[in-house]
Amino acid sequence: MSDENFDDDLDLSTLPDDELVEQMHDDLYDGLREEIVEGTNILLGRGWSASKVLDDALVEGMRIVGIDFRDGILFVPEVLMSANAMKGGMEILRPLLAETGAEPIGKMVIGTVKGDIHDIGKNLVSMMMEGAGFEVIDLGIDNPVENYLEAIEEHKPDILGMSALLTTTMPYMKVVIDTLVEKGMREDFIVLVGGAPLNEEFGEAIGADAYCRDAAVAVETAQTKMAEKRAA
Repeated sequence: MSDENFDDDLDLSTLPDDELVEQMHDDLYDGLREEIVEGTNILLGRGWSASKVLDDALVEGMRIVGIDFRDGILFVPEVLMSANAMKGGMEILRPLLAETGAEPIGKMVIGTVKGDIHDIGKNLVSMMMEGAGFEVIDLGIDNPVENYLEAIEEHKPDILGMSALLTTTMPYMKVVIDTLVEKGMREDFIVLVGGAPLNEEFGEAIGADAYCRDAAVAVETAQTKMAEKRAA
């Protein structure tokens, strides 16, 4: 047996709670989905509430991933693996959280705009927002304004997120925001925009609430804006 496999011998169920939570942070960091599922089930079996497992083990673990992503220590493929591991835990916790009526921090509708089929950045934002305790409705790619309006109508989100990776599709974000303004709905939502060709000036020019440079910034911005909204 090679040295690489020594971790397989670690029996998560033998760890006390605090060490298990630390181990889960490490496993999330390393993108180990099976271990996260196992750890989630062990903590629930020990009488932890779903929201405590979510906050202490998963959200805290993803917060650490987010910081290292922001600082250039981790890269997109690694963060996608972490997010996928997080999803494994979320699939167990989501029905339990729904039963207890635990309110998500907020609700977000997100999608790449019309004419644009790029989705890695958007997927990363979706996963990290979920990881931070938001409910996320992902509309996928190539969304005309009608798709956003339908989703807003159906899901009544707090946040609308739009992504574009092409300079040619960026202006479509303004079409969506202008439509919200025309319908008198613009003030009802926090509008966040992101994508490689955008910048803060562009975000301001089209009337978005914020431009988010990357997924970690998107989560921080969403949390801040939600707190302001609640306070108001």
